[in-house]
Amino acid sequence: MTPFDDWQAARLAALVAEDGWLNLTDRLELQPGRWTVGSGAGNDLRLSVGPERLGLLELAPDLAARFETVDGVEDFMPGAGGFPLQRVPPLLLELHIVEGAPALRVRQIDHPARAGFAGIERFPFDPAWVIAADWLALEVPITRQVEMVAGRSDAVTQTHVARFSHEGQKVSLVPTHVKGGKPMFVIRDATSGRETYGASRFLIGEVEGNRVWLDFNRAFNPPCAYTEFAICPLPPPENRLSFAIRAGERAPKGH
Repeated sequence: MTPFDDWQAARLAALVAEDGWLNLTDRLELQPGRWTVGSGAGNDLRLSVGPERLGLLELAPDLAARFETVDGVEDFMPGAGGFPLQRVPPLLLELHIVEGAPALRVRQIDHPARAGFAGIERFPFDPAWVIAADWLALEVPITRQVEMVAGRSDAVTQTHVARFSHEGQKVSLVPTHVKGGKPMFVIRDATSGRETYGASRFLIGEVEGNRVWLDFNRAFNPPCAYTEFAICPLPPPENRLSFAIRAGERAPKGH
């Protein structure tokens, strides 16, 4: 297998994992306090799935969380996605915090969407879309607001810009987030809403000195392409491209 094959396999495995994006069922806004959780009408936090009474969620003012069931009390622990998790079969609970605002996200571990997922549609690999861009540091880092879906926004610090040319057009892509120590770009292009997911796609860069490798064959759909319970960033104006990038993931079926 090639490194690209390995990347595709890892991407699919993450998507269908029990903490992936296919089995989210609920997202409930939270405040510090003690809250009963379950699918029954009498709960403070009523879920769409699971037992009538799942347990008791305690959220401290510092947003540390713990969950109590008939088997005892367990603290939420850091998950692979960066947010605290608690496994309470048949559900996986996640404390999702955006701009200091907590919410409870719920995943159904045995959700049929995981087992029945048909796979990720993508364009054929095109080596022309593996680009070595200039990685230029800003003289002074700037803080900017990045729009999110549902009218939210997120404050991010920009330190660099990735610059390259495409068919005589100069392009300056703005990284808005860091994933695994690498810059992440939120992009939109002329395929968006037609061949690819309309809101955006994500791309992780590989920095080598004063260059950053942008492999658009690895452009991937945001969580919002698979669930209404995710909150995803939208591309800044610089990353809304007029040309088509027929590389990377296509829109999921149904979008």
